[in-house]
Amino acid sequence: MLETPCLIIDAQIVRTNISRMAAHAKQLGVNLRPHAKTHKLPSAAALQIAAGAAGITTAKISEAEVMARHGISDIFIAYPLVADSKIERAVKLGRNIRLTVGADSLEGASRLSETAGKHGETLNVRLEIDTGLKRTGVRRENALQLAYQIHKLPHLRLQGIFTFRGPLLGGQSTLDLKSAGIQEGTWMVQLADEMRAQGIPITDISVGSTPTGLYAAAVKGVTEIRPGTYIFNDAMQTKLGVSTWDECAGSILATVVSRPSDDYAVIDGGSKTFATDVQPNTEPLRLQGFGHIVELPDAVLERLSEEHGVIRLLPHHSVKIGDRLRIIPNHICSTLNLHNKLYWLDGEQSVELPVLARGMLE
Repeated sequence: MLETPCLIIDAQIVRTNISRMAAHAKQLGVNLRPHAKTHKLPSAAALQIAAGAAGITTAKISEAEVMARHGISDIFIAYPLVADSKIERAVKLGRNIRLTVGADSLEGASRLSETAGKHGETLNVRLEIDTGLKRTGVRRENALQLAYQIHKLPHLRLQGIFTFRGPLLGGQSTLDLKSAGIQEGTWMVQLADEMRAQGIPITDISVGSTPTGLYAAAVKGVTEIRPGTYIFNDAMQTKLGVSTWDECAGSILATVVSRPSDDYAVIDGGSKTFATDVQPNTEPLRLQGFGHIVELPDAVLERLSEEHGVIRLLPHHSVKIGDRLRIIPNHICSTLNLHNKLYWLDGEQSVELPVLARGMLE
């Protein structure tokens, strides 16, 4: 019997989710480069590539190093590398695999160029564009000039542009995923056309999250999508309408450890078990609680302390100490990063897997 709290993954649902997204990407004629921040497992990345993915995406050089050590040979680091030590690591890694890195400033690109040149290497680079999220990425009105400057730097090969926008429209979170995705793809294709008109040989236009990726991919000219969460799905994706509860592969198995009152129960998983970055009752999703309780869908995991989860119950709920509950978290990516290991359930078999790229922050 599994000790709780623990993270369990349904392998059959994973395989179905992987196959479905790969088929959609193939039908739309775009490359699929899943973001590995969701699963942090080289074995899961290998399943995605075997199903047709062109490679994977990571956020950090340390994640890329873990993936490469376990046989993943085509990686895009969708994050600006600016520290000399990290660029050194990227240059070294690029000698062994097909590596592409991101940049969003002339300063960062110059550092990439200088370090690559020092080692007699050339780095493949994509320019990150801010399409409204206001995170990393050059603003669209400044992108053409910056692309030209990067294109002229030695020891860099500017291959394309990329963005991460998510379900955003008019600067606000939205449930209109189709409009958000089409706008994202259209803006990026238009920008790439402007760059090509100035002699910058842009080949890659990389867009799309799990909610918006397939809509963005339908825009003619988009070449790649980078969804991540689709492999497992979660409460957030289900509320967005991207998945059903039956398509959620990841859940927390927890045990009821206390029944202090008729109207609530306490489980052995708190904020060290469930991610809290997606808060309940916030627009536009207005999720109820910190996860969906599979056995008690109308109960609410309403409060978390470090080691305790408090579930609000209704009179018809029959819950006793020792009961084990499966809870699909609001956000599976950051929940998984809290766990050193997970249990891969494949039919009657259960395999304990270390989360190899967990905690790779640098």
